[in-house]
Amino acid sequence: MRELITLECAICKNRNYTTTRNKKKHQDKLVLSKYCAFCRKHTEHKEIK
Repeated sequence: MRELITLECAICKNRNYTTTRNKKKHQDKLVLSKYCAFCRKHTEHKEIK
């Protein structure tokens, strides 16, 4: 079952992206390197609830 999650910038704490992940196969929180328009550079984005 896929679940909708929100990704938050680790530096400025803005919630920039939404994506889905399979909750049964990946129990740990998702961390991706994405572009943050507010920081104007690629930063680490972490999954939040």
